[in-house]
Amino acid sequence: MQRKARIIFHLDMNSFYASVEQAHDPSLKGKAIAVAGDPKQRRGILVTCSYEARAKGVYTTMSVWEAKRKCPELILLPPNFERYRAASKAMFDILRSYTPLVEPVSIDEGYMDVSDVEMGQDAVAFAESIQQRIIRELDLPSSIGIAPNKFLAKTASNMKKPMGITVLRKREVAEKLWPLPVIEMHGVGESTSKKFEEFGINTIGDLANAAPGLLKEKLGKVGIRLSERANGIDNRGVDPESVFDTKSVGNSTTLPYDVTDVDEIEKVLRLLSIKVAARLESKNLAGRSITIHIRDANWKNKTRSKTVTNRLFEEKEIFQLATTLFHATWKDEPIRLLGVTVNNVYDKGESVEQLSIFNFEEHAKEEPILKLVEQLQTKFGKDTIKRGIKVKKKPSLESKTSFSKDFLDDHEKK
Repeated sequence: MQRKARIIFHLDMNSFYASVEQAHDPSLKGKAIAVAGDPKQRRGILVTCSYEARAKGVYTTMSVWEAKRKCPELILLPPNFERYRAASKAMFDILRSYTPLVEPVSIDEGYMDVSDVEMGQDAVAFAESIQQRIIRELDLPSSIGIAPNKFLAKTASNMKKPMGITVLRKREVAEKLWPLPVIEMHGVGESTSKKFEEFGINTIGDLANAAPGLLKEKLGKVGIRLSERANGIDNRGVDPESVFDTKSVGNSTTLPYDVTDVDEIEKVLRLLSIKVAARLESKNLAGRSITIHIRDANWKNKTRSKTVTNRLFEEKEIFQLATTLFHATWKDEPIRLLGVTVNNVYDKGESVEQLSIFNFEEHAKEEPILKLVEQLQTKFGKDTIKRGIKVKKKPSLESKTSFSKDFLDDHEKK
């Protein structure tokens, strides 16, 4: 029996936050608008902007003052997180009405596996019917990529915006993708593209045809995986549950002014560590490594990471590690932004902590309690008493990641 070909859709909402604002207030339609943070707090960066604003040279991540200089009539709006979450939930509810195989990736994009859906029409017409339904019911534009795998579907959805529908077949990869600069490939950032350039990889085609041994030597497994993507190979399935897989917990903050004072910097690192620890605690998580992120006054970014032996979740240890990493990285330049992230997180209830000279005393104090628990269990049964139970904590503001990730709460099965 011949295996049925996979058909994957990647749906990407167009200028999502700006489009939600225009749907909420129709008087904003056709106008140059942007959603931005508070300029007074130096968070005056555009989160998104409408296509009318883009036509005037305005783009996402541009500073507010520069955007207003390019487009004096630009209408600035503060972010309305709950409004965006409600729109996102409604959009994903529409997608799930066609198939349960929907994988949210972020608040405004997701994958659908429609291989087994009875479309009653070809894939392009089916995608157009979904696109038009979202417009009709939510008044929000989107672009859809159609391909045999997730990587190509994601790539296709970026090819035509707004309101685009693009098919990208594996046999078209050499013609359509290989001539492009490698940095334009999904999954390749500025840092990785610079590494590629160092050993002669400038285009996606160069990456696709590079020797596997060279890629593994220079970039490890990541290099091999990116090479497969450049050849149109991606065997990942659409996983509705992957939205709940937390891989890291972090916080960052843009400072009100450029800071060089060590005491001020360490105060910020402590506050960030407290927030990260609180969020780990609220989710009952611990991590295996920590990363700090530094952005200087010239917008140059630096990161440094460290892997730890024992589980990492306490504020004190997070702060100590973050401070050590900072001083090993910082070269006295003025700091604009700081971030602290605990990576490779997992459920604390599933971990086993390694004893060391630093925590042995703490465990030794618990020994009499453990013996008492064991005695009671032997006498009255194992379920009579347990050392501890996992209590589902009420989410707090500290437990949130960012407003673009809070949407995960809306996908929990009630």
